[in-house]
Amino acid sequence: MEVIRVLVAGDSAPVIRLLDEEVDIRVVGELPFDSRLAVRALDFWPDVIVFNSDYMVSQVLPEVDEIRARIPGCAMLMLADPSKRGMLPPRHSSRGLSFLANDAKAHLFVDTIRRLVEGYCVIQPRLQVASLGTLKEISTRELEVLGLAAEGEPLAAVAERLSLSARTVRNYLSAVVRKTGARNVLDAIRIARQDGWLH
Repeated sequence: MEVIRVLVAGDSAPVIRLLDEEVDIRVVGELPFDSRLAVRALDFWPDVIVFNSDYMVSQVLPEVDEIRARIPGCAMLMLADPSKRGMLPPRHSSRGLSFLANDAKAHLFVDTIRRLVEGYCVIQPRLQVASLGTLKEISTRELEVLGLAAEGEPLAAVAERLSLSARTVRNYLSAVVRKTGARNVLDAIRIARQDGWLH
């Protein structure tokens, strides 16, 4: 029997507790959620990466893209707080990122890990319903750009990381400023954090 290798980005203690009794699943490591996550994950070559942090989807998706490029076939699962709008599944494509509530029971969590390894993308219905009930004027892509700007990334670095032109990045930031009613990008970041869209 092949063991499913799980890497945790963020707090590993709850994940380890949930997987403790499983003989076919093993937590191989824990890494902090930061911009070097994709590179450092290579050392573990996981089958599944579980994101267990307070970061928002807009901040996780760039890492998902980079991990997918570096570790083909690696499944990714975000443990989301249903009460935080910014952690809910995006309207359109989640780009292969699966979602499970952070208070899911052990049997559901374990079953999800196994399904991910089989190639399924899982979005817990409870999170889908919560997602439908929120107003989402700001697109996931706009939040990705804003999230990187909030981390202090210069415009050129944001453009390169997301494979966009600098002009497109400026357009996204302008759109977010307009949609949030902010005075400028810093004010938009403040509003997005206050509303639970950014960490």
